[in-house]
Amino acid sequence: MTALEANADGLIGPTHSYAGLSPGNLASSLNRGEASNPRAAVLQGLDKMKALADLGLPQFVLPPHERPDIGFLRTLGFTGSDARVLEQAWKDAPAFAAAACSASPMWAANAATVTPSADSADGRVHFTPANLHTNLHRSLEHAQTRHALDALFPDPTRFAVHDALPAVAHLADEGAANHVRLCADHGSAGVNLLVWGRDAFEVWDGPFPARQTRQASEAIARRHGANGAVLAQQSRAAIAGGTFHNDVVCVGALDTLFHHALAFEATAATHTAIRAAATGFEPIFVEVSTADLPLADAISSYLFNSMLVQIPGEDRLTLICPTETRDNPRAHAVAQSLTASNGPIGRVEYVDVRQSMRNGGGPACLRLRVVLTEAELAATNPAMRLTEALHARLSAWANRWYRDTLTPADLADPALIAESRGALDELTALLGLGSGFYPFQRT
Repeated sequence: MTALEANADGLIGPTHSYAGLSPGNLASSLNRGEASNPRAAVLQGLDKMKALADLGLPQFVLPPHERPDIGFLRTLGFTGSDARVLEQAWKDAPAFAAAACSASPMWAANAATVTPSADSADGRVHFTPANLHTNLHRSLEHAQTRHALDALFPDPTRFAVHDALPAVAHLADEGAANHVRLCADHGSAGVNLLVWGRDAFEVWDGPFPARQTRQASEAIARRHGANGAVLAQQSRAAIAGGTFHNDVVCVGALDTLFHHALAFEATAATHTAIRAAATGFEPIFVEVSTADLPLADAISSYLFNSMLVQIPGEDRLTLICPTETRDNPRAHAVAQSLTASNGPIGRVEYVDVRQSMRNGGGPACLRLRVVLTEAELAATNPAMRLTEALHARLSAWANRWYRDTLTPADLADPALIAESRGALDELTALLGLGSGFYPFQRT
């Protein structure tokens, strides 16, 4: 069956800031406290989406979540007007207030794990929103993420949008940031590589958290009825070095897995398991050594947090990299060597997502990949698909509503509540989301 790969990108929210809430994410920690530019951030994200749409790839927009999350703060005992709740939270529980203001839903690679219909037991596309249990600010996301996925994929005969796994440490799940699908073509049965960082019942002693448990990956594979599931352990050395998700050191598309030598705890065994699970194709492994690209350069340049895509009409794959890859001499040399070879990656393109990168999220972090047949694509919400006209409307919307500078201290400004809600209220009409999409609209 003919199928193609679409991207659903998280639209960056008005509270985009550098609050440093993510241990193990080196860029997030390094830039903590610096001023961000939410307007530039959302426009960079929109331009990246348009660049992919212009290449002929279906591109969708996932709306930002309501932030500050006043409802969450009320569950902690703060009362009064919304402005009073925010004020008291920043005064008495600033860590919780910061979590309630985070714009982290922008990183849609963590939105869910997706199994296409070609690989699922019942022939539907399956989604499990990530519970993101490891970090407080991200654990607030999954219910609204499901709401957004239901809006984008509304036909239950073609799509199955599940609840997140139970929000417990044993089932900590980070979504598609730890998932790669390999296949001969998008419509054929593939191999679903699910990468985990720790066993739920082991004592973890690393300097940074291992966010994905083996048990969470196993549960999702069972829930989705995923054929061709291969589980692999993330490299402990990579986690210790700042690889908080496997997509910082690994990306794949079609028959090609492009990864750093430290992506997996047991690289040879992982390759063998993928080969054994592959049906109708021979996987190609493009591995970059630590000599050619030290782990620190892989992380700072985000070479592997690029988007590996097949552009319609082209035989070889294209790697969509952040400009930081071009600016890092070692990473740029590796990228150039890929295109100069006769390997599967024939072109490298660069996009500017610097505002996201300063918080540790590259091009791949901003998107959720969804393989769809033509019939499934036709069953999506057309108002959420990016066109040139929608890009123009969203860009104008962002210029009207978003601030051009925001420090973590500014998040306590009660005016930000009205600004964010005004922006989101208008956005629901732009994306055809209907009334009551956001909690504040229901009250």
